[in-house]
Amino acid sequence: MTKPAATTRQDGTVPASTTRDAGTVPDRPGHRDVIPGAGPAPRPGERATLRLRDTGEDEPARYAPEWLQLREPADAAARSYDLLDPLRIRLANLPRRADGLVVHDVGCGTGSMGRWLAPRLDGAQHWVLHDRDPYLLHFAAVASPRSAADGSHVTVETRRGDVARLTPDVLGGASLVTASALLDVLTREEVAALAAACTGAGCPALLTLSVAGRVELTGPHPLDQEIAEAFNAHQRRGGLLGPDAVTVAAEVFAEHGATVRIAPSPWRLGPGQAALTEQWLRGWVGAAVEERPELASRADGYLTERLEACAAGELRVVVHHRDLLALCRPVDGAA
Repeated sequence: MTKPAATTRQDGTVPASTTRDAGTVPDRPGHRDVIPGAGPAPRPGERATLRLRDTGEDEPARYAPEWLQLREPADAAARSYDLLDPLRIRLANLPRRADGLVVHDVGCGTGSMGRWLAPRLDGAQHWVLHDRDPYLLHFAAVASPRSAADGSHVTVETRRGDVARLTPDVLGGASLVTASALLDVLTREEVAALAAACTGAGCPALLTLSVAGRVELTGPHPLDQEIAEAFNAHQRRGGLLGPDAVTVAAEVFAEHGATVRIAPSPWRLGPGQAALTEQWLRGWVGAAVEERPELASRADGYLTERLEACAAGELRVVVHHRDLLALCRPVDGAA
């Protein structure tokens, strides 16, 4: 069936009523009314905006733009500012290019990383946006920032492709590789390939918002720990790194000679983020139940109780993430 075309606002976002159907979600605890992307992945090893390994299939992506829009303010507030100064110093010491910095954003989605980072870096920038979904690439390009911190021009191009295909040749001439919420859906081999591509090209990597496996909710509940453990196990399905991602990535980049810095980047969700908290809760519990079906009957009541507290403005959640900055050795020997 042909999907209806989406209506684009001037800011590049898509009204919820006009986005294409991303598929139905089974009616079990945590899955009801979950925006695609907030809940469990359709298959182990895949997230909606990028395919992690070549399956030979060309199926539509499953991240709804609504989910990416909903989480963008929380992502922006969470990303670590402590990593920006060492990144700026490294970028300032790179050989100057006539066209400025070249930044590759891997699994860019609707482009939130560029909207956060480009206005915080000085100098002309050219962003190369990588994603497997042309639908989201369009919005990322339309809503991309147009100026840097010092007013210099920012340009973008889009490339449809998979993260597994990144190589030093693809990243040739790159000043920086960025990604958001990516490392935890990769395997050790895929992280090693990403590190090899970055170090082979001699460019730093800023990889933000990887899940850390820890969640804090106001009002302790006996099921909190079981849900968290089941969710973490779900994140590790199929050899994915899940909450171990940043630790593994730090080891792999260091093995390639990079200097690695890590900083916390927690979501802090309160009454002002109730819509995001609701979707996160449904997805969090849904993944736990998918991993351990025996939790289903108890998880249903748990989810109801937590959602009621969220609707009443009484629930606060800290979802821990970590950001990683890998300062790879420049291939030309520059500082």
